[in-house]
Amino acid sequence: MITPRFSCSQTEQSVIVSVYCPSVRASDVEINVDETLLSVHINPYFLRLNFSHPLTEDDASSAVYDPSTGYLTVTLTKEVPGQAFKDLDLLAKLLAPRPSETAPTQPVIEVVASQEAGPDDVDEELAARTQGLSLEQQEILEAAENDWQFPQTIPEPLPPLQTTVERRYGFLDMHSGYFRHVEHTENEVNELGSDAETCSPQERRRRRIDHEAQKWDEDHYMADYADDDYIQELLAWRNPHTTSTEEFHYTEQENLVMLRLPRKEYLATPEQTHGLYLTLLTLLFAYAYEARTTQHDPTPESAWTLASLTPAFSALDPPPYGQSRPSEPSAFTEAELAETFTASYRRSLAFPLYRSFALAEACRADVAALLARGKRVVTRCLLELKDVLDHHDVYYVYSKIWVDDFCVWTLAYASDDTFVELAGTVKGLRMRKGAIGWDLENLEALTREDGERSPDSDDESEDEIERMLPAPL
Repeated sequence: MITPRFSCSQTEQSVIVSVYCPSVRASDVEINVDETLLSVHINPYFLRLNFSHPLTEDDASSAVYDPSTGYLTVTLTKEVPGQAFKDLDLLAKLLAPRPSETAPTQPVIEVVASQEAGPDDVDEELAARTQGLSLEQQEILEAAENDWQFPQTIPEPLPPLQTTVERRYGFLDMHSGYFRHVEHTENEVNELGSDAETCSPQERRRRRIDHEAQKWDEDHYMADYADDDYIQELLAWRNPHTTSTEEFHYTEQENLVMLRLPRKEYLATPEQTHGLYLTLLTLLFAYAYEARTTQHDPTPESAWTLASLTPAFSALDPPPYGQSRPSEPSAFTEAELAETFTASYRRSLAFPLYRSFALAEACRADVAALLARGKRVVTRCLLELKDVLDHHDVYYVYSKIWVDDFCVWTLAYASDDTFVELAGTVKGLRMRKGAIGWDLENLEALTREDGERSPDSDDESEDEIERMLPAPL
């Protein structure tokens, strides 16, 4: 079935859904409303939308098809007049499946009957039953007399059961098989080689860190620090998504892309959700770096830059990094966020053309500004990132295993309140150069000392020319 283009709007009394389904017979339209769920079927189109509040079909509801434009307009009455239906412009959220029923807060057990028993009867029954048990009778009798306090020790945790040599990766570890023949492709950012399908998470992280250390170039960093004219231009640039004052609307092209996103229900645990927010920070950092260095005008190298700067792409190694863990999965500590950004900083100083700590700081500030704008702007950034990757012959795979699902999750599951909280914490972070691990402060000091000792090259050249000229007659 084909998912048609559609848009939603509302009045005080109704919700209006406009569906583009040209060249159909209006008599074949089937519309069903089930509380918050609306389904529209007209061969070969099928549309199912899940709204935030219930709707009803009554005399005020209607469905009108205009064959000249190809639009079917469905008007449904709000169950509670005047109730505001939020996020009608987030098409991916409307297309997402209805969330599962919440788990009951209490055990669903019904007591059918009960019988009181005296203490003496209980002791005699317990003693009689111990005779038929295989455990040592003395130990059980002692436990019965001591309120069943058996000697106990904490068992060693068992490793996760692996039924195959392949390891899953990507969004919520839902994917596998994308890198089985990676050695036969021109994937220059893959740091796991032919072992990408079998590497454990610990091995992925070790290889990533080793590869960053191999690519680190002191001379490159010092050269960019000494001659930073162009980097200063990059620092002065402002991302239009963080400065725009216009009312936000998705473009027609963005809406079409969102219609083609997967429609999944993500049953993430609180710990997994916590990790997704951290991974999103690394994606936004890579996006911010690529946007700054290209002035928001992608180049043929943009896909390589995005994939190289994101640990979850190049090494299939998403956060959390380090040992800092908050007491609650919904909380984000400064230490944990600093560890997350440290990985992105290291990659921005080891791989791309422009390697500057100040540039990395500007990118972190961009991440904070984008988060403060909410899920709509964040999703627009992800859609732009996805567009760059989708148009690359090799790196499109990272869009499939990460970005597509992130777009849906951000629209349907991420919280604007969490984004605002993260924005404030990320903006106030104090990233230490010593945490990067490459002695940046010493290298910068040596570069400044060398610049102070070196004579001006232009003056030296002029003096040399004057000495070579013949003496005046």
